[in-house]
Amino acid sequence: MNYEDVQKLTNASKAKITLLEGNMFKYFIRAIMAGFFISVAMIFSNVVGSVFSAAELPAWGKFLSALVFSIAVLLISLVGGELFTGNNLVMAFGAFDKTVTWKDAAKVWVVSYIGNFVGCLILSLFFIWAGASGTQDYFAGFMGNKLSIPVGQMFFRAVLCNFFVCLGVLCGIKLKSEAAKFLMIVMCISGFVVSGFEHCIANMATFTVGFAVVPGLSVTAMLKSMLVVTLGNMAGGALLLAWPLRKMSADK
Repeated sequence: MNYEDVQKLTNASKAKITLLEGNMFKYFIRAIMAGFFISVAMIFSNVVGSVFSAAELPAWGKFLSALVFSIAVLLISLVGGELFTGNNLVMAFGAFDKTVTWKDAAKVWVVSYIGNFVGCLILSLFFIWAGASGTQDYFAGFMGNKLSIPVGQMFFRAVLCNFFVCLGVLCGIKLKSEAAKFLMIVMCISGFVVSGFEHCIANMATFTVGFAVVPGLSVTAMLKSMLVVTLGNMAGGALLLAWPLRKMSADK
C-alpha cells in the first residue's frame, strides 16, 4: 500500500471515533443500518438456497446464495453503515499506526457490535413475522450442523471469514470506480460464504431466524458460537490483515 492508501485507512479510523464521540446517536443509527443490510443479505441468501434446495440443485443454491450475500457489503460501501467486522480492520490499522488509541478502537467495536445486533434483530423479526418465506425446512437442515462445528474449526473459519470480508472493505475504501468496487466486493464476500466460513454479524440474523423456526435449538450453543466467531473475526481483521498491511506500507 502506498502512503495515500495508508492515509485513507487512518483517516477512516479517526472519522469513526470522532463521529462516535461527537454524535453517538448518528453513529448508532449507522451501526443499526449495517445490521439491516446484513439481514437483507441473510434473507436473500437463504431464500435462494431454499429455492434451489427444493429443486434438488443444492450446488447451484450454495453458489448463488454466496453470490447474492455480497449485497450486504455492497450496501454498506455504497449507502453507508458501521459494520463491526469491517471496523476490526479499520480501527486496528489506525491503532497500529498510532492515529487512534486501542481504547478508541474498543469503543468503536463495542458500539458497532451492539448496533449491528439491534439492526439484525429488528429485520430478522420482520422476516419471521412475514412467514420467513417458507424457509423453515431449509433452516432446519443446516442449523444443527452449524452449531456443532468443533470450536477450533469454528475459530479458524471465523478468522478466514473476516480476512475475506476486510479485503472487500479495503477494496471499497481504496478503489475509486464503483464498477471495480462492485466486482472486488462480490468476489471477496461470495468467497467466504461459499467456503462455509463464519461471520458473527450474519450469525446474529441467522440465529434469530433459526431459533424462531427450528424447534429445540440450544441457546447455550448459539451463545458459544457467537463468542468464538466474534473472537475469530476480530483476529482475522485486526491481526491477519491490519497488522501486516501497516507493516508493509509506506510511511510517507
